[in-house]
This record gives sequence, structure tokens and C-alpha cells, in this order.
Amino acid sequence: MNTLTSVYIAIGSNQGERERYLQSSIDEVYNKIGSVTEVSAVYETPAWGFEGQSFLNACLKVNTRLGAKTVLKNIQDIETNFGRIRSKKGYQNRTLDLDILFYGQDIIEEFYLKIPHPELSKRDFVLYPLADIAPQKKHPVTGETIELLKSKLQPESKITKTGIRLKPKTIPYPLVNYLCIEGNIGAGKTTFAQMLAQDLEAKLILERFKDNPFLPQFYKNPKRYAFPTEMSFLADRHQQLVDDISQLDLFAQFSVADYDLYKSLIFAKVTLQQQEFELYKKIFNIIYREIPKPDLYIYFYQSTERLLENIKKRGRTYEQNIKSDYLEKINQGYLNFIKNENRFKTKIIDVTDFDFVDKRSDYLKLIDQVLNETGGINK
Repeated sequence: MNTLTSVYIAIGSNQGERERYLQSSIDEVYNKIGSVTEVSAVYETPAWGFEGQSFLNACLKVNTRLGAKTVLKNIQDIETNFGRIRSKKGYQNRTLDLDILFYGQDIIEEFYLKIPHPELSKRDFVLYPLADIAPQKKHPVTGETIELLKSKLQPESKITKTGIRLKPKTIPYPLVNYLCIEGNIGAGKTTFAQMLAQDLEAKLILERFKDNPFLPQFYKNPKRYAFPTEMSFLADRHQQLVDDISQLDLFAQFSVADYDLYKSLIFAKVTLQQQEFELYKKIFNIIYREIPKPDLYIYFYQSTERLLENIKKRGRTYEQNIKSDYLEKINQGYLNFIKNENRFKTKIIDVTDFDFVDKRSDYLKLIDQVLNETGGINK
């Protein structure tokens, strides 16, 4: 999973319904590239470099997980979908024009992609709107701020600030304080929780499975190491949830976790001998009563075949000998739990055919399914 990078994009139009084209381009940038977190005022300028109708221009700040080359391809696709015809004849009228100004602090010098945009320091229709949303951002080559570059423009600039207000577009905020994303081994719950927490700047609670000293031995010798492994998981999960969620209601803070403590009982039932499990269950029930419960519990279902593919792909050595029947037992344990759970809201989502890491469209579809279960969104 890639981390988020801030990309600044200039948008412009001088043909047809210019304002509508600009707002529609924001929606398409959101759909194809990332959340549009900031939008400048809209400025009107005469056509630059050719005779034509005046342009409406604005700048966007976009948080994306895509690489710079992919961002370029996607904005070119957006332009094409809005009827732009590319030509080698120089500057022309455009229904929609999108340019990458900055990609993080990267400096890229390639034939078809140059970042920072080589002409941005000369263009009032770029610097005026960019100064609205990033006045102190420094040019990675010159070190000058956008505000300083703007002040160096020729005073006879004919740019005009309009009263048009474009709307940013970001992932909606759920109407829950505590969201739990669960799933079988390899279902993608952790990756999704990380992505959602990044996009919403939420508190992220991840299971610290790497800290369990018994797990590698358990996969080699399950009968010998099952009980200490499950007890270690239970103690660690309990302590972490007490630390991270006990003050949740006090601060009304949105948190997203990739596990609920009940998973300890699900795995223990599969791995422990009957006498061990009865003892474990008594300890678990005492602990579970005091743990805050999620407002919404989402279970990511994936087919066993897909789970095994994911496990192999992520390459954790100690997981490579996991058998399909073990995964099926774990899945059945989750389904039984969800069927009988009445303390909080639960939902099963089949993510077998989702590639939400590499396909933003799948990620947004999954977001919609999750948010539909929260009963609404925070505006």
C-alpha cells in the first residue's frame, strides 16, 4: 500500500459550460486520483498564447496513492472524456485543461512529464489560485514560496477573481465513533483500515501480531504452542484496546480498528483442545465484558482460494504452511459469531472480487458499502 502524497493540479476551461466543467473535473479527479481536499477561488483570465474566449482557472490540492506517471495518465484521460482534442499546433481552446504543478516535493525531468511544472512561475492564472491554497509552499527547485513567486508577476496582469465557488470532494466521514474491520487471514482488513484511517485522519488501531513471540512456533507445531499463542494474543489485544479505546466516548474521536477482541475466542476454538478452550473461554468472558464494543463491525469475506493467494503474495514465511481447512474453520467461526451477535451492528461484505489497493474505483465502492451501514455521513 502506497502512502498519501499531496499533488497540486491546475484546472482550466474556456469552452462551453466552463464552471460546470471545472466542478465535474473535481468529481473525476476524486474518482480516479484521490481526495480533493482544497480548492482555490476561481479566476478569469484572457486566453494565453492564442486568440480565444477567456479561461476560468483554479487549483486543487489532491491526496493520492498513485505515482506521478499514473496521475498524469489519469488526468489526460479525464481531459479526453471531456472532449479535449490534443494537437501539436500549440495553445488552443479547451473544454478542460489539467496540469500537475507539484507532486509532493519530487523533481521529475522526463520528456513527457516535468515536475514542478516548468511554466508555473510565469503564469498568473496558476500562481493566483495556487497562492489561495498553498501560499507558503516552497518550490522544490528554487526554494521560493508561492506567495513570493506571485509577488514577482508583472503588475499589468489582467486576472480577475470571480465569485464562483467550487466544492472539494473527499471521502465522507462516517456517523460512528468506532469502526471495526474484521476478516480472515489475508482478507485485506488491515490494508483497508490503514487506507481509511489515512484518508479520514482517523485514529488507527492495528493488531500487533508481529509482537507475538509464539506465532512462528505455533505455525510449525500448533498443538504444542496453541495455548500460549492464544493467551499471548488475548493479553496483548486486551491491553491495546483498553489503552486505545477506553477514552473514545469522552473525546468523540473516530477510530478504525482491524480487529475486535472476540476474534481471540474464534481462533482459540479452532486451535485449542477442548479442556484448554474451556479454561480460555472463562478467562475471555471476564475480559470481554469490560471492553468497549464497536459501533459497527464489518466482516470482509473472501473465498479460501483468494485468501491463499493473498497469503502467498504477502510472503510472510510463518504463514506459508496455512491450510485451506484451517481458513475455512476460522471463516465459519466468524460467521457463527456474526449470526448470534446482538450487542452491536454487524455486516458481511464479500470482497473476493475487489482490488481496492490498486483500483481506486473498487476502493470507493467498498467505502460506499461501509458508509451505507453507518446510517449516514458527517457533513
